[in-house]
Amino acid sequence: MTEEESLLAAINENVELHSYDSSWPKVFEAERERLMSLFQDVFIDIQHIGSTAIHGLTSKPIIDIIAGVESISIAERLALPLCESGYNTSAEFNESLSDRKWFMRWANGHRTHHLHLVVHGSKIWHERLKFRDKLRSNSECAARYTELKTKLAIMHSVDREAYTNAKEEFVVSILREA
Repeated sequence: MTEEESLLAAINENVELHSYDSSWPKVFEAERERLMSLFQDVFIDIQHIGSTAIHGLTSKPIIDIIAGVESISIAERLALPLCESGYNTSAEFNESLSDRKWFMRWANGHRTHHLHLVVHGSKIWHERLKFRDKLRSNSECAARYTELKTKLAIMHSVDREAYTNAKEEFVVSILREA
């Protein structure tokens, strides 16, 4: 498979859930350290979010990372250097986002990391961490989320966007509870 074919495979990858992998926190930490060394004094904080950050949770095997920066303009200026350091992005998709910038790492036709650059301390920063922390501290909520994700992965196995959008109502309900 060529590099371009591998990237296209990662972009068009089906929704496939995996059992929790105890290496996920280590994979996050390695990427956090790499990003901090590449972009010293740019990131205010970098956190592991998403399902791979919740011990025991079934997940797509993609490490979700949120990195806090001072402003969206700083996030925009990081696009080229991040792409030169192993990430890819969609300029069109990023244009549609007002509160963050999105990047993806991939290998062998599979997504490995999603990086979300956001303004540190912003609403999205707090919401992503609040959702993660609620699932970490409440096994009942985590179990309900796993059940929903399993059902949605079957319903939307070839449509990642529909899968993500279908989880939104649950996420909002958890944020209201937290």
